[in-house]
Amino acid sequence: MQKGFLQILLVACCMFSCMGGSGKGKNFPAAAVAQQPATEERAFPFPEIPVTLTAPEARKEFLLLHYWDRFDFSDTVLVNTPEVTEQGFVNFIYLLADHTPDSLAGAAIGRLCSGMEVKEQARTVFMQLFDDYLYNANSPYLNEPLYRIYLQRMAQSPAIDEAWRSSFRFRLALVQRNRVGMQAEDFTYFTPDGRRRTLHATAAGSGMLLLVFYDPECPSCHETLLQLAGSRDLSAAIAQGRVKVLAVYTEGNEEAWRKALPELPSAWQAGSDRGAVKDGLLYDLKAMPSLYLLDGRHKVLLKDAPVGQVLEAVAAK
Repeated sequence: MQKGFLQILLVACCMFSCMGGSGKGKNFPAAAVAQQPATEERAFPFPEIPVTLTAPEARKEFLLLHYWDRFDFSDTVLVNTPEVTEQGFVNFIYLLADHTPDSLAGAAIGRLCSGMEVKEQARTVFMQLFDDYLYNANSPYLNEPLYRIYLQRMAQSPAIDEAWRSSFRFRLALVQRNRVGMQAEDFTYFTPDGRRRTLHATAAGSGMLLLVFYDPECPSCHETLLQLAGSRDLSAAIAQGRVKVLAVYTEGNEEAWRKALPELPSAWQAGSDRGAVKDGLLYDLKAMPSLYLLDGRHKVLLKDAPVGQVLEAVAAK
């Protein structure tokens, strides 16, 4: 059993207080760290795990399935208390991310949804928490598999209207695309000299293709491009033919794209999709830049990955 789970289990089941972090979403509270004594009014109401359950796996399963049993979703004051609700949610998803089988994760998330979806304020708060922590590209808890489980559950929710269910289905269809192991969605792009090409016709050979969706006018894109361009491992991999880089501009301002082209390394292939990716909703570009590492057959190895993870994969190749 993982150390992280044992730490949370000890805190959740023995101390019954888990108030680490600031309680503000933008600061992303930590899970089961920097513990502070909580008053009874501010303590998260953890379930009591039966003493007859001694195996860590059984205790974890009980905790996840009954995590929200004692939480009063109708209490708007409680729901709006971040150091209880938000921190409790953080610890919950931290547990879920700790090698939890999909079936158990689905059941646990389903029980949370069943509690929050019938109370308007709770539904509003928890829907935002799911988006902020599991889907926000800047969240340290970003977890698309768990987010998909949540979307699948809410797309069938009997407590919301069809417009809301439709919005969940739309988001679900978007995040389902280009998953690891799947063939990357094909699209057309144009080279600086005006030639028309497609992703699937862009050869990576037996190596890998690093697909970089970017906007040269965004500061984070500029920083990431500098990191990639300055990587000795990536430069060596390109020179040895083990990696090819395709940098695709997606924002539609041809003048801005051409003006910034000299900033790209000469060994990279540059292209502009002229709006094809966003118009066709082919990739979930929730934040820029967005990095995809593909194999020689254009299957996804890494999806929307941090630059550090991409460079580690390149170095290990």
